[in-house]
Amino acid sequence: MLLQLERYQREWRELEEEFQQLQETDKVYRQKLEELNNLQASCSSSIRKQKRKLKDLKYSLQRCKHTSNPEESDLIQQINTQIKDRQNVFFDMEAYLPKRNGLYLNLVLGNVNVTLLSNQAKFAYKDEYEKFKLYLTIILLLGAVACRFILHYRVTDEVFNFLLVWYYCTLTIRESILISNGSRFMCSLSRSLEVSSIANSSDIISMKTASVPQNIYFAAPTYSAKCY
Repeated sequence: MLLQLERYQREWRELEEEFQQLQETDKVYRQKLEELNNLQASCSSSIRKQKRKLKDLKYSLQRCKHTSNPEESDLIQQINTQIKDRQNVFFDMEAYLPKRNGLYLNLVLGNVNVTLLSNQAKFAYKDEYEKFKLYLTIILLLGAVACRFILHYRVTDEVFNFLLVWYYCTLTIRESILISNGSRFMCSLSRSLEVSSIANSSDIISMKTASVPQNIYFAAPTYSAKCY
């Protein structure tokens, strides 16, 4: 019994040492997190100030251009080109900084920070988005076929309609988060649904897509978008 107590005491001392190390690590983590928040706020403020000054400078150059000689016009053109390049750099910087959500995300999620701080996290989320889109597209196609030829019940049609609405709502939320993290969608989402009534008052969904995004990595049947 005494040997067991001594062994338990040794285990407790080891746990105590590990706990002390964990507390130190947590303290360092909190400090680094506070530093990160301060750096993010500082960078965001500096970018806003730079953008405001560049905008004023661009406006002033535009006014001077009307009364400038050819040599001065070339100089103004060079500065305008550099300003445009600087704006692209700001876009890349802001991709890793917290930003205010757009109107849609504010309505759905509220003022929640959805910025992913690493390329690995962004690519992982994009890959999850692609898998979600692919799997749900297959499930919806199978469900449409089942509702048309096998399950002639109004309840199944209503469940299928609900699944469609849920799918499109979830997809637009995920796409908005991707756009907030620097994704560039070449086409805007434009989806329309037509509901037609057939025998036994069963609702069959025929989906018409006017212009729908498809990603460069996966070619889901109903979408066509270029994601970062």
